Amino acid sequence: MSSPDPTTVDLDEVRTLLHANAAILVDVREQHEWDAGHAAEAVHMPLRELDAAALPPGTQIIITCRSGGRGTRATAALIEAGLPARNLTGGMRRWQSAGLPLESADGTPGSVD
Repeated sequence: MSSPDPTTVDLDEVRTLLHANAAILVDVREQHEWDAGHAAEAVHMPLRELDAAALPPGTQIIITCRSGGRGTRATAALIEAGLPARNLTGGMRRWQSAGLPLESADGTPGSVD
């Protein structure tokens, strides 16, 4: 039996960490994806602009993207830079399917394609 992947985190744990202010949520999607719908508590840093030095050291970082692929790459890069990072399993598609709120760039309810 294999153990859970320590570089991923499920949505329930993310919600707990964010509620306790014990982590930050970093969305690595492109600008148009962010504009269409993102979590209000997220920080936007597209994958191509990911900068470990701009993130707070010692703070748990939760990475999210559309469905997990870019998040996996971002998480690996941050871990290599020495930061505690984990990738949200299922990304923003999972967030949306759980019925969690999304907002668009103009402040109206958002969506994830």
